[in-house]
Amino acid sequence: MWIGVPFPHVSLADVGENTDMIVFSSDWETTCGGAHPRVFSRMLYWFTELGIKQVYISPDLNYAAAVHADKWIPILPNTDAALQLAIAYQWITEGTYDKEYVATHVVGFGRFQDYVLGKEDGVPKTPEWASAKCGVPEWTIKALAKQRASQRTSMSGGQFMRGPYGHETARLEAVLLGMQGLGKPGVNHIFRGSPRYTVQPMEDIDTATRIGPIPPIRPPTPQQVPRTQTQHVILHPPVTSWGSTAIMAPVEDQFKKYTCPIPEDQGGSEIHMLWSEKVSNTTSWNNGFGMIEAFRSPKIECFVANHQWLENDCLFADIILPVSCQLEEEDIGYICPIVQERVAVFYQGQAIKPIGESMSDYEIACEVAKKMGVHEQFTGGKTVEEWLKRTYEKSGIQDMISWEKLKEKGYYLPPLAPDWKEDPSGLIAFYQDPLKNPLKTPSGKLEFYSERLAEHFPDDQERPPVPHWVEGGPGWTHDERISGERAQKYPLLQIANHPRWRQHSQIDDVPWHREVPTGKVRGYDGYMYEPLWIHPAEAARRGIQNGDIVKVYNERGTVLGGAYVTERIRAGAVSMDHGARVDLITYGIDRGGSINLITPEKGQSKNCWGQATSGFLVEVEKVSADQMEEWRQEFPEAFARDYDPAYGPKFGGWIQGGKD
Repeated sequence: MWIGVPFPHVSLADVGENTDMIVFSSDWETTCGGAHPRVFSRMLYWFTELGIKQVYISPDLNYAAAVHADKWIPILPNTDAALQLAIAYQWITEGTYDKEYVATHVVGFGRFQDYVLGKEDGVPKTPEWASAKCGVPEWTIKALAKQRASQRTSMSGGQFMRGPYGHETARLEAVLLGMQGLGKPGVNHIFRGSPRYTVQPMEDIDTATRIGPIPPIRPPTPQQVPRTQTQHVILHPPVTSWGSTAIMAPVEDQFKKYTCPIPEDQGGSEIHMLWSEKVSNTTSWNNGFGMIEAFRSPKIECFVANHQWLENDCLFADIILPVSCQLEEEDIGYICPIVQERVAVFYQGQAIKPIGESMSDYEIACEVAKKMGVHEQFTGGKTVEEWLKRTYEKSGIQDMISWEKLKEKGYYLPPLAPDWKEDPSGLIAFYQDPLKNPLKTPSGKLEFYSERLAEHFPDDQERPPVPHWVEGGPGWTHDERISGERAQKYPLLQIANHPRWRQHSQIDDVPWHREVPTGKVRGYDGYMYEPLWIHPAEAARRGIQNGDIVKVYNERGTVLGGAYVTERIRAGAVSMDHGARVDLITYGIDRGGSINLITPEKGQSKNCWGQATSGFLVEVEKVSADQMEEWRQEFPEAFARDYDPAYGPKFGGWIQGGKD
């Protein structure tokens, strides 16, 4: 199984042969899921060559939609659930869903139908109702519902799942596919990956290559905390969560309650030290300003960061340990079948020696182990190459290519199974016989009503057993809807996309990328600001022209940007890619354009601590020359730091002795 999908899970063959239309809520030209971007770009052209229509539902005309879309449906951010419910309403009232499939492959349809028709809450989820929520015209909703019901449609979801209550959108995506016969030829959720291959998967890496226990060191405690709660556990302990939020955690994990810190008599403790090898919490996760406050808390006695470049969280660390880059290290790895079209194992030789005093993360840990007197136990007496060879010996290819040959060649492509073309594509086996090929759900079927949610969270109105439109508001986990009173002060919905010209927060300092009009916007002061996409109508209301310095703000803080006035984003929404380098004027005001600094404080809902980093309320204003001068006078050190428009904030502006 890969994330609950039977292996082999690839649905591309079925999509190419049988699908009439694909509905995208994603940008394959930008977010390539770990594969080489040209692979996905080629796939989109391939879909067009096959005559498959591409419909993009997104607030912005993203980079894939701009090139490949047959139809762009601009929607308000984080309102897809309303659109989805209205489509279901049309299918139910017009009888255009697959009734036979629903009767044999689905449980809980009756409860879902009652909610959609308004029998549960008195509000039918009509296209008229949805249009007021999502901004899509009523006739467009009806046309889309009719077209999806009459054509074999597959889907590719997207960033809408990373907003407040985004899990409801994800659930409704599955519901709509189920109503049209998920798994039947041409009706699939697009799942990319490798066909079946001959090599056996690696043994459990934890048991195959685990370093032995180290008795002299106090063993780790069972306390843990979701990454989205890091600032909360430091500032307001204790915190609780349902589920660890770990990638690929078992389904049952979401029904397990975690508390951090655990009681002292169980080995628990508040957090006193941070050691981070992932220094993008402030700019790629939720509530970045809250994270900065946690970093600066008196509770944190020491903050150590491992990194190659001076990015984001490093600015708040006490000690920065320089880490070698990939080209400076020897390693072994593999291309994951979940994201690539071919599996590969590769050996990575060391291209150059580490520069300066930089070391690998492992070597840094070894040096610490030496100081603690446990170096032998930590390394198991093995060198780095010996550990790499041990990994190779457990990789599944050890009988197909020798270690020496792998090092010489640099890679190995395990052959595909001779009969891989006979494997069922997508969920067709489930479609053909749900009893013999059940899903990994309690019922073995698609569950429009979740008995497990009803059992474990009977009073949860934010993630109920049947997927809902969740309005939120005061007293709820989120108050980020344009219908609420808060929207009178912050009337725009902000999206924080994965960046086109960065990988999260990395390579924000590449001059070529910064010269692209959608890469950076040069302000009148020479500073290269992160672009804020804004519709001409919204810009005109605020006296904003293309290239102006603007501030995006809510009660959580202010982020500066450069206005990119374009009809590629709908009115009522603004967009700024996440990941720009933090460059604080003062706490609460960021010049660098790191939009995740002002994202919501909490997770998706009260019992679900996934990210909620897009589709939140803001206001945008032009920054006047007087306002900028006022900041310069009040915070002269911030404007005196070393800065190069071609690269951004420079090392010497932050490190003691850095200019030397």
